[in-house]
Order: sequence, then C-alpha cells, then structure tokens
Amino acid sequence: MGEISIKINIADRVYPLKVNMEEEEIIRRAAKLINDRIKEYQENYAVRDKQDLLSMAVLHYATSSLKAEKKVMVEDTEVADKVYHLDHLLSEFFSK
Repeated sequence: MGEISIKINIADRVYPLKVNMEEEEIIRRAAKLINDRIKEYQENYAVRDKQDLLSMAVLHYATSSLKAEKKVMVEDTEVADKVYHLDHLLSEFFSK
C-alpha cells in the first residue's frame, strides 16, 4: 500500500506525517493514548508545562514497553523449555 499524508496533534502541536496507509489507524490511536495520558497527568498533578507532561507520558509508555518485552522474553524461555522437555520425552520414547 502507498503512503498518505496525515496530521497528528500531540500536546496541542500538529505534526504532519507521511505514513503507510495500514499504519494510519495505529498512529492515530497512539497519539490519542498520549494525549489522554497527558490530560490525566494534567488533571491529577500540579504540572502544567507541556514538556514535563510529555516526558511523564513517554516514561510511562517506555516503562510499559520494557515490561512487555521482559514478559515476552520470559514466556519465550518458558515455551522453549517446554518444547525441549517434550522433545526429550519423545526422544526417550522412540529410542526404546
């Protein structure tokens, strides 16, 4: 698919972007999540500076991303261990 031009508003700033058509929805949803997080921080904390709010939002999503990566790595390791164990059991069964 081709590229399209879109405008994304984050923290009251407009960013013109060229994106693949299949990525447009994801990018728009990401911008909405960021803006929602900024609004939440604005309402719950005495922070008004947009740069501080953006930094807090970035920290939140970076932390979430790292936690998800760690979880995937742990689950991948567990799956690999189970496959190895099954392979070992099958090898023992067929070698008898």
